[in-house]
Amino acid sequence: MTSRLSPWLTLVVMLLTLPVLAAEAQRTGTWGAYVKEQQLQLSLQPKDRPDSHHGFSAPLADFQGLSTAEGSSAPFKLVREAGTFDFEGRFKDGQGVGTWRFTPDASFTKKLGELGIPKPDTDEQFLLASVNVGPRRVQALAAVGQKVITVDELVQVGIFNVTPEYVRAMAAEGYPKLTIEQLVSCRIHNVTPERIQGLAAMGFKGLPLDSLLAMSIHGVTPDFVREMRSLGFKDLGADDLVAMRIHGVTPAFVKEMRDAGYENATADDFVSMRIHGIDSIFVRSMSKKRK
Repeated sequence: MTSRLSPWLTLVVMLLTLPVLAAEAQRTGTWGAYVKEQQLQLSLQPKDRPDSHHGFSAPLADFQGLSTAEGSSAPFKLVREAGTFDFEGRFKDGQGVGTWRFTPDASFTKKLGELGIPKPDTDEQFLLASVNVGPRRVQALAAVGQKVITVDELVQVGIFNVTPEYVRAMAAEGYPKLTIEQLVSCRIHNVTPERIQGLAAMGFKGLPLDSLLAMSIHGVTPDFVREMRSLGFKDLGADDLVAMRIHGVTPAFVKEMRDAGYENATADDFVSMRIHGIDSIFVRSMSKKRK
């Protein structure tokens, strides 16, 4: 008798356990938000991690049932490929507070697996939902020659907004075979098609990616190049300009040191001065000592 009942008991246990598992998969907590430039800026505090805050933003149009009107308390939701955020609370004086619940999409990990991406854990799926990336982005990037192969890569793609449009724009500017890692680096350091075009107009065409990144990281803008050329530095290369920015050789510093008597100093001279802490104050103090 026991052997005949055992399968039924097993099935009952499984059915009773399913809601529990679903509840455990959900995450809950409190939220705060405000509207900026047609985006809802959200800060989520998980219930199980009271010292943690997770912030992200999304266009107002992406929310279902959202009203930010004074006193509004209607529940609203944000549906993503990775799962759904449900919000309850109230808006007052342009800000909202309340509680949230995140329910993972059960089919999400399977769809990623079909694309060759390992199964994300609970935290990763939550993060992928907040940065709004999933199988659709993976497929769209694959269509322009970019293969995402890990969950971490997909997270980076979402956080730094590596889109097919950006990949095509970079290719059009002469960078057609960048890796996902390189594209993420370009996004982090604000390497835009407009920046590339601006530097090209100043004569810096077809720069190696490392040089382009260095110029972006250290603030070598077309305006900086233009200012330095107006001071007589007309033939400086990318590395020279980067060195100037790294060591704080600004147009103001060049003028200051020329007024102090260094009219014929070269770019390398000015960099050396900065490295060794020589400025107009130091020059004047040395002149007084000689007297």
